[in-house]
Amino acid sequence: MVPNPTGFDLREFKAAASPRSAYAKRDPWARYETWRYTGPFSRFNRFKRIFPGLGIATVAFAGYCTYEHFFLQDDHHHGEAHH
Repeated sequence: MVPNPTGFDLREFKAAASPRSAYAKRDPWARYETWRYTGPFSRFNRFKRIFPGLGIATVAFAGYCTYEHFFLQDDHHHGEAHH
């Protein structure tokens, strides 16, 4: 195999880019970055907190629509002739 004149080794690059590489295990900043992806900052918790009042608002709106449909009278009588 002919060595690359630039000194770039594709195999070494792929090995370093792998999350299971020896370099990733020696990363001095890795422990400082882990807080971004754990606990309240996990992907699920970040997604869950995008719209904080959406669940309560949806239930309240559905309840109002149900109340309006069954208990409120429609006084407009659309389609009937006015006398």
